[in-house]
Amino acid sequence: MPGEAGAVEGGMSDLSHLAQPGAEIALRVTPKASRNQIVAAEDGLRAYVTVVPEGGKANAAVLKLLAKSLGVAKTRLTLIRGETARDKVFRLD
Repeated sequence: MPGEAGAVEGGMSDLSHLAQPGAEIALRVTPKASRNQIVAAEDGLRAYVTVVPEGGKANAAVLKLLAKSLGVAKTRLTLIRGETARDKVFRLD
């Protein structure tokens, strides 16, 4: 995590180049991490969130983090696959 290429503290990574209407954004989620951040790894995007995966808390945290990184409103993102899995796909409407 720290020191990795593409890692940006606090989830403020600039993913605005992915903010295309209709785009599907896949990422792997790690709950109960030490901090909230999105990392552009070699195998794709990884989201680290501090919350536990109970009652949709982790999904809500990932949605908020991803929206902030894309520079779009949370309401424009829809979770289309992976509600209970670590691998998730969001669509930007």
